[in-house]
Amino acid sequence: MNTPSNNLFDQFDPVSSRQWKQQIQYELKGADFNETLVWESPEGIKVRPFYHFDEDYPAGSASAPKPFSVCQEIFVFDVEKSVRRANDSLNRGAESLRFAISDEKIDVARLVSGLTSQNLTLYFDLKFLSIDFVTRLDLALNDKDFTVFANIDPIGHLASDGNWFGKTDDYEVLRTLSQRVKNLSVFSVDSRIYQNAGANIIQQLTYTLNHATEYFNRIAIDKPILVQVSIGPNYFFEIAKLRAKRILFDTVAREFGIESGIHIVATPTKRNKTLYDYNVNMLRTTTECMSAILGGADSVCNLPYDALYHKSNEFGERISRNQLLVLKHESYFDKVSNAADGAYYIENLTQQMANQALALFKEIESEGGLVAKLKDGTIQRKIKESAEKEQALFDSGKEILIGTNKHPNKNDRMSDDLELYPFVKQKPRKTLFTPLVEKRLSEKIEQERLESEKPDQV
Repeated sequence: MNTPSNNLFDQFDPVSSRQWKQQIQYELKGADFNETLVWESPEGIKVRPFYHFDEDYPAGSASAPKPFSVCQEIFVFDVEKSVRRANDSLNRGAESLRFAISDEKIDVARLVSGLTSQNLTLYFDLKFLSIDFVTRLDLALNDKDFTVFANIDPIGHLASDGNWFGKTDDYEVLRTLSQRVKNLSVFSVDSRIYQNAGANIIQQLTYTLNHATEYFNRIAIDKPILVQVSIGPNYFFEIAKLRAKRILFDTVAREFGIESGIHIVATPTKRNKTLYDYNVNMLRTTTECMSAILGGADSVCNLPYDALYHKSNEFGERISRNQLLVLKHESYFDKVSNAADGAYYIENLTQQMANQALALFKEIESEGGLVAKLKDGTIQRKIKESAEKEQALFDSGKEILIGTNKHPNKNDRMSDDLELYPFVKQKPRKTLFTPLVEKRLSEKIEQERLESEKPDQV
């Protein structure tokens, strides 16, 4: 008795990619395959109509080795309130916490000791550079079973502010901290500014890698590197972006003898978020979080739907957290490891992105590295060019944001709901160079609509 094959495809003869192309060319009736069916993204990534085993598998596994954690961001102003909010978030499903701290006088020991959960991963997003604060944090972590990363990124601050943190050598401060602390990692690359300022995907990958290399060249790194990224709306491209990022970091770090790896925290971009019809932001952040999960982020920290115009609030945070909980526990995103592995299209995108970014990375390094190119304005100019191209697509209606430049609700009113100023804020001051500035696509339309809400002057 014959045993039926367990593999359905064993019953069919294999078809090569060449045979598929020949059939497609026949169906096109003489039209050129590449000109008709292959399109190119703004980054220069070529997208074909089909992908096949013999050409596109595999680029290599680049995903995170374990399920992602649901991260909740807590803005720390009042320590007692922040502790209560943190514990409440953990009780409601959060698995890791990102504390955003702008005041180095915060009692970080009280903050840490107030946490009631165990085996947590904590991120401290610091807006300052302080040996004293980080030393206090390290001491507070004694006898704690927490995995802790401090976002201490002088180059990220330089890129977004135009100045170093202080008059002392920022690299030397970071070097001192790396030698002094034992309970946390102080190696961090915050690449969110590149995406939010309008850089395309290849630029984001390249500048992040150049950014990290500035540290590789100066500091002995022996702990995992925290890499914070923003996730845009191009679903499959963003999956491939995170996978390419791991491949690139592994490739370059190995040249410096660094084996500690990277730890990716992903957050949806602000660039496509809108003030009007703000509930659509929940749809945008959901697909962006999905890209982050499938791309292999270690932790995903969602952006509340009302983050543009409301201060931190319990309702917005709960909704953003629940989006991740639904994805993890009801959509079963925690049940499949490396779900994108072997998807020929994603593998091909990953390899194209990695190759292009590595070539541009080498070019920038040969010209002095990221900081040198920031100082001569090259990085700012390149990002501005990419941002303006995307803005032109939005202004012409080719790039659509529902509720803003497509199907807007003319009766929507927002002027009385603004707790935060939702537009670019710049104040004249002396800087080493022009900093990178985050800007959303819909700002001009929104400013015009807010102006129209004002009562007519008599």
